Amino acid sequence: MDQHAELGIIGGSGFYSLLKDAQDVNVETPYGAPSDPISIGEIAGRTVAFLARHGRRHQIPPHMINYRANIWALKSLGVRRIIGPAAVGSLQPNIKVGDLVVTDQFVDRTTRSNTTFYDGPVVTHVSAADPYCPTLNRLAVATIRDLGLSVHDGGTCVVIEGPRFSTKAESIWFTRMGWHTVNMTQYPEVLLAREQAICYCNISVVTDYDAGLVAEGSVKPVSNEAVLEAFQANLKNLVAIIETMVPRIPGPEVDCTCFHALDGASIG
Repeated sequence: MDQHAELGIIGGSGFYSLLKDAQDVNVETPYGAPSDPISIGEIAGRTVAFLARHGRRHQIPPHMINYRANIWALKSLGVRRIIGPAAVGSLQPNIKVGDLVVTDQFVDRTTRSNTTFYDGPVVTHVSAADPYCPTLNRLAVATIRDLGLSVHDGGTCVVIEGPRFSTKAESIWFTRMGWHTVNMTQYPEVLLAREQAICYCNISVVTDYDAGLVAEGSVKPVSNEAVLEAFQANLKNLVAIIETMVPRIPGPEVDCTCFHALDGASIG
């Protein structure tokens, strides 16, 4: 089998059903093994590589995911554009459980190491001003609207370390800062993709209200059981979005600003 793919999907194991005639590929990287073997197949005639972010048995907690290996492995297969669906908690009352958010900014509240490919000796500063691909984001929003689903065009995701959820105090702070959602995996995944000049689009499913102001007095604080249940309930919508979106994505020959993320980024 030709071990090559132009598009990548990083998500939960429920997306395996998307791929036709899929075969698993084990990819070695300088950073160790990715979360799982990568499945390569087709969606609407496009070659797609799928990787289960937490492993296909959901056995890897967010703070233990080998993000560098995951992105490197997809890049080594030829992937130029990535869609990264994820579950998020809502921080604002107008962002409701079941809504979709196409994220365009993040705030990093993690303390993780190994969050860059550039540890020297060449110093490299990649711009993170606009970390998500504007072309893929516009396409995702248009696709979701075409399917008649509720979507927020843009939003700031606070990325916390995990595996614990936020305290009420933290969640209240996030809400008062005006941030929109909270999640444990978007950073460093999106920035590592940018460091490899790969387009990255996050489509978030709102699975719960976080533990602070929005949830207080109205719903129970977030729990893992509730998150998984809500995400599974919305999986069919995510599958429909990706099936519809993939054939609309520009081919690798079509340029994007993301492909130039490293231009002028290195010193020396």
